[in-house]
Amino acid sequence: MTMMKIAIACKEDRISPVFDVSDMICLVEIDGRKEQRRWNITLLNHDPFDRAKEVLSVGANVLICGAVSRVLQMALVSAGIEVIGFICGDFESVLGAFLRGQLMNGSFSMPGCLGQQHRLHLRQRRGKH
Repeated sequence: MTMMKIAIACKEDRISPVFDVSDMICLVEIDGRKEQRRWNITLLNHDPFDRAKEVLSVGANVLICGAVSRVLQMALVSAGIEVIGFICGDFESVLGAFLRGQLMNGSFSMPGCLGQQHRLHLRQRRGKH
């Protein structure tokens, strides 16, 4: 893992349950597997394509979020952002699991969404190779 920016949809100290209506992302700058800095960004757009442009404009390479509509997911992927969706839990625990490479082990999957989460992640990665 090299320098990258991870956008995490958050509500207080948890992952926001639905990204389409989230008001905030925390942008975390990562170098290797270490956090360098973080800051919160208020999201202004609710149109899926405008929201994808907004996330792209802050330099995010990856978005970690709860549920996400298909239209918004596709807009984000088309913008070059890897989406790791259908994640739930405490913000710090989710970030830590991502940094350790353990986010996809099922512990942070939204109830009833494990299969959806893995299909979403695999489909996007397959398209990048």
